Amino acid sequence: MTKHSWMMAGAAVMALTYGTAQADAPTAADIARAEAHAVATVKAMNADEKTVLTHGIMPLPFGPNSAKVPADAIPGAGYVPGVARLGVPALKESDASLGVAYVNGLRGDGATALPSGLAQAATWNPAILEAGGAMIGSEARAKGFNVLLAGGVNLTRDPRNGRTFEYLSEDPLLSGTLVGAAIRGIQSNGIISTIKHFALNGQETGRKFVDTRISEAAARESDLLAFEIGIEQGQPLSVMCSYNVINGTHGCDHDMLLNTVLKHDWHWKGFVMSDWGAVPSLDTAIHGLDQQSGAQLDPKVFFGADLAAKAKADPKWAARLNDMNKRVLTAIYAAGIDKNDAKPGGAIDFAAHGEVALEAAKQGIVLLKNTGNLLPLAKTAKHIAVIGGYAVAGVLSGGGSSQVDGVGGPKVAIPLGGDGPWASFFSQHYQGVAPLAGIRANAKDANVTYRDGSIIAEAVDQAKKADVAIVFATKWSTEGKDQGDLTLPNGQDALIAAVVAANPHTIVVLETGNPVAMPWLDKVPAVIEAWYSGARGGDAIASVLFGDTNPSGHLPVTFPASTAQLPRPVLDGYWDLETNFSGDPPSPDAKLSANYDIEGSDVGYRWFARTKQKSLFPFGYGLSYTSFANTGLKVNGLKASFTVKNTGARPGATVAQLYLTARGAEAKQRLVGFARVDLKAGEEKPVSVTIDPRLLADWTKDGWTIKGGQYSFALGEDAEHLGTPVTASIAAAKKKD
Repeated sequence: MTKHSWMMAGAAVMALTYGTAQADAPTAADIARAEAHAVATVKAMNADEKTVLTHGIMPLPFGPNSAKVPADAIPGAGYVPGVARLGVPALKESDASLGVAYVNGLRGDGATALPSGLAQAATWNPAILEAGGAMIGSEARAKGFNVLLAGGVNLTRDPRNGRTFEYLSEDPLLSGTLVGAAIRGIQSNGIISTIKHFALNGQETGRKFVDTRISEAAARESDLLAFEIGIEQGQPLSVMCSYNVINGTHGCDHDMLLNTVLKHDWHWKGFVMSDWGAVPSLDTAIHGLDQQSGAQLDPKVFFGADLAAKAKADPKWAARLNDMNKRVLTAIYAAGIDKNDAKPGGAIDFAAHGEVALEAAKQGIVLLKNTGNLLPLAKTAKHIAVIGGYAVAGVLSGGGSSQVDGVGGPKVAIPLGGDGPWASFFSQHYQGVAPLAGIRANAKDANVTYRDGSIIAEAVDQAKKADVAIVFATKWSTEGKDQGDLTLPNGQDALIAAVVAANPHTIVVLETGNPVAMPWLDKVPAVIEAWYSGARGGDAIASVLFGDTNPSGHLPVTFPASTAQLPRPVLDGYWDLETNFSGDPPSPDAKLSANYDIEGSDVGYRWFARTKQKSLFPFGYGLSYTSFANTGLKVNGLKASFTVKNTGARPGATVAQLYLTARGAEAKQRLVGFARVDLKAGEEKPVSVTIDPRLLADWTKDGWTIKGGQYSFALGEDAEHLGTPVTASIAAAKKKD
């Protein structure tokens, strides 16, 4: 894809925040040199040292079988001791998809919260993801961490998945490109990043035993392709395998995925770490797992004495143990942790980092509807009624292990109860800058009132008195719990309907981690999707509402009109299982299956195209306060070019999207290129993209296979609104992965 637009924006953000202190992320050549160093170190290790790096603990004072925490460990997700005799440092791990995780404030600190993964993906801007990753990595170093459990790239196969907010999109090209950028940013700090959860981890319900059934071809063309692109572009030094079962085998015990696909086909040199509590047996080592994480959550520590005994008795196991150590050491040396390890107590420039979060939030907000140009609001408005969503306090964030809070903790925390070891993870947090404060700062002369929306009559009374009403509607998502439907909770649909009936000049601001239904959409003139917008979310929302920021976000996932449109209208297991954070099976013989072969590789917008359904809002959709035109599409082999013009009266940015629409007579829709383009009013720019041949190919027993013939391509405003197709001749080709 073209880099001309997002490189400049990203460079400006990176320079503002990091100056010249940031290093380069490790390259494939760096990793090759590190591997040679690792081989030498493994030869110098004694038998006892060879099972030091192969397992770790969760250094937290809660959870089952809490481990004794070493003196040099930092409260966080994980700790793996080092080998001091050989100069190998300990690994100190933090959850960090959206910022350095809060872990209930046990460190007594806070971190800068980026917007949710979906919000960042809605920018369609790799530079924003790279700047955010670099920011997270720098804060992690300051806190003493050297491994970040980041890089979530599971595709959105079901919009009700509780972790949808953490991930990026439903498309492998978009997800892989963006996660690669985020990983580059993180690892530029001399820190190891994971990419996760490998693979096909599509729901939280029964997450440790749900069996996702899918053909190899469909997996290679969708979820695995997202990982493949992310690994190529980001060079992550670790892969985290998943909780779920894939075609009958646990993700962390999957020889085909870990050995054949990841290590053999993709020639990847890093180490596979388990998810916490995802290791079923010692045999996972032979099947490709290199490190047992949070081992106290598994039935036993498999990768300690048991592994040593196997290696002593069997040359095959001895060779595998050497390879496990080589892979962990390769990651350590490639990141430079042995020479420049992170130490706690580093300074953090929260003001500068807040600017990174603010820019990501601004670019990620999606304008969904704007009838009659109600937006942007005039700063001369006299009376504004703000209703609901804890807008007086902060913005909503997603729950679970990725929860990030600033210094001082959340502005509002709503515990949802429970008495198990993970109950504290089920708490709704509102954080950062309050939208109400941002609105008042932009409308200094207006009478801005606030009502929490709990009493509809009170909200209606305020709406009637106002020139404009702004309703903040929220829906919380969390790891460990899926959503049964797409509705807004707590009667918010009724609240919105009542407010717009009282005041036709009503704007709805959605703070959600998933697509939601909108039964009131026909009556509400203006809607924006603000997602979970992070530390500066209130400022970003106000900036879009009042036009200081021209909205440029585009949906990275399809918003269905109803669950009936989905491949699985009822989420597998949701109504039958008691949901909990651990996801452990309710009994040893519990079974749950999710059939992904229904849609196969046609995930999201491709399912809608295949079944000829119209969504509520399609993948790639997003409005602006100006207008754009895409013209002159030409495709020559795997090269495409076209022109993008701002046809409106104010500057703005758009996302040009190039789709495959047909192969010969076969309808086949796939995103094959995209470019975020910033334009002044009346300005036009040429854009060129290179099409990855895998996006035109099928996976067969011979690898990637492109059928020779005529291929049709079209530029799209989104996945459902495409321009006139252009046909190009593509030569037949085959490529082993």
